[in-house]
Amino acid sequence: MSTTITTHLRSGRGHALAALIARRRPITRRDLQIALGAFWLLDAALQAQPFMFTRGFATQVIAPVGEGQPGFVSAPIHWASTVIAAHPVAWNVPFAAIQLLLGVGLLVPRTARAALAASIPWALGVWWLGEGLAGLASGHASLIIGAPGSALIYALLAGAAWPRRDASREGFAPWLPVAWAVLWIGAAVFQALPGQNTGTAVASALTEGTSGAPGWLGRLDSSVGAWVAHQGLLVVILMVAAEALIGLGALVRRTKIPAVAFGLVLTLALWVLGQDLGALYTGRATDPNSGAVLAFMAIALLAGSRKLAPNSS
Repeated sequence: MSTTITTHLRSGRGHALAALIARRRPITRRDLQIALGAFWLLDAALQAQPFMFTRGFATQVIAPVGEGQPGFVSAPIHWASTVIAAHPVAWNVPFAAIQLLLGVGLLVPRTARAALAASIPWALGVWWLGEGLAGLASGHASLIIGAPGSALIYALLAGAAWPRRDASREGFAPWLPVAWAVLWIGAAVFQALPGQNTGTAVASALTEGTSGAPGWLGRLDSSVGAWVAHQGLLVVILMVAAEALIGLGALVRRTKIPAVAFGLVLTLALWVLGQDLGALYTGRATDPNSGAVLAFMAIALLAGSRKLAPNSS
């Protein structure tokens, strides 16, 4: 892979962003553990916000993700929101504490393996009960507003960060490009489904969070949303094509670097526009949303394609 990177750089065909990342040392499993630890610490801090200790956390954050979902998703979410609403402080203290412990555990090499093992079921539980599987089960999911869910990507990255004794294998997770491809091709499929395959639907997704956004961000969302609505079907076609190519391109050695680099740029754009920076400014965000985590996944793929150095974890 380093030969491929060098070829792209010398020929001038490599993406500038990818070239900048590729010049640095590859990301190791330990680096990935530290990054995941930082994400969990951020989530713990967000979970400790005053709003999370009120009934509003259950009724306004948890309960809505079950709306329009099939029974196997909505019923457990309804149960969880009812239980949490009855004793919000008693439940939120352990929620924040668990995420704090996961973050600290991942930052300490000696406890990283145990923290990874604990983080995967916790992340999947959050993905189901806290994110409603990001709407995937209902068919109404979009990368624009946070699919496939930040908690699911946490679990994937935790698997990729699992320490191995054999340091001679290339890449810290040989299957990670496949996971990236599945995420992006899946995003293209969902974007093409009825209810999401019109310019109006895309514009609505982009402007969904403008009411509570800072003035500059609200104006930016509104302007882009109006332009998208005016373009109509053309935007949907370009969006679906771009997402599919970003996914498929990551599976081909020659196109992996530009495909993932383009995915990184598009992810960051959607994190700003569709996900409104994870709504971190509202006091009600539980995580930075999938855009920030997917962007880190892209950086890991771009910078982690060389052989791993020995890992002491």
